[in-house]
Amino acid sequence: MPRSQPRKRATIREVAQATGLSPAAVSYALRGMQVSDETIERVRQAAAELGYEADPIARALASGRTGMIGVLCGSLEDLWQQSLAIGLGRALRDKDRYALILDASGDPARERALALQLRDQRVDGLIVQPVDPAAQFWSQLAESLPVVAIGDALLDARTAGEVVFDNRNGVTLALEYLRRKGHRRIAVLTPTRPSTPDRPADVHVTAEAARLGLDIAVVTAPHGLAAMTGTARELLSSGSRPSAAFCFSDSIAYGVYAAAAELGLEIPGQISVMGYDDHPMSGLLTPGLTTVNWDIGGIVRAAVRLVAAAADGQHRRRRIIQAPELRERGSVAGLQSSGPR
Repeated sequence: MPRSQPRKRATIREVAQATGLSPAAVSYALRGMQVSDETIERVRQAAAELGYEADPIARALASGRTGMIGVLCGSLEDLWQQSLAIGLGRALRDKDRYALILDASGDPARERALALQLRDQRVDGLIVQPVDPAAQFWSQLAESLPVVAIGDALLDARTAGEVVFDNRNGVTLALEYLRRKGHRRIAVLTPTRPSTPDRPADVHVTAEAARLGLDIAVVTAPHGLAAMTGTARELLSSGSRPSAAFCFSDSIAYGVYAAAAELGLEIPGQISVMGYDDHPMSGLLTPGLTTVNWDIGGIVRAAVRLVAAAADGQHRRRRIIQAPELRERGSVAGLQSSGPR
């Protein structure tokens, strides 16, 4: 029986003939740029009917672009960062780009190595939630490819854009809330390492606690649940247990929940807990975790818009500031003025 011939790949010129447009206009429409939404839809429908698929190698050779955007996460053990990476990958795919997602594992040296590796692999742009935003290499890297920072701005780097958390207001919001509830002795659990002490949230929490007259103890905490549970267990079983734990990620707060359960401590009756990023799991806990929401959907849309524009040569640097919003649930107790603090 004769073997059937493979179907010939449709060309961009055939799509152009079918739509009455030039090959250049078809190319723009397939990438969703510089033409109307109606034209984009018409071209994509014709391409689907003809079985047209872009040749990624030919496109890269012709345009000098790979279609790849690097996504460098601070630590994918953190559940909120997992959600962020998933959202970025989907949003980039909607713009006909692909995410190359890498994990710095909370290690500044690994972060630097991976960022330089992505540059050498000629990604069209880089989205990063930095472990060490003050590292000197960022300024040089940002000269060689479009970089968009999420969370903290990169020191002295001319990035393509920034989607930064208003950590000053976020930390103030959390500490003032805990103070109104009667808490004065608070443990602050942060993933920041001693080697990277200048992150805005960590700097501000110390100053703001002093302003509010709070007695805080800053504890370095890993993102991994097992390791975080061990850190929290040590904190909660000490003779000077705080009345509240303020955690710089909800993933860290989950470790406090686990340690409290192991030690037979009630939340919030014997230890209050507050998070800082409002992961969807936080509303499913018992009690639900009081936390701070940063609008992850808005962050994803803004970061993808900025990096896509920069990758297409539209160099218009923007800084978008994400405002915090309190999500009050049941994990923080109100202390009586005469009770323990």
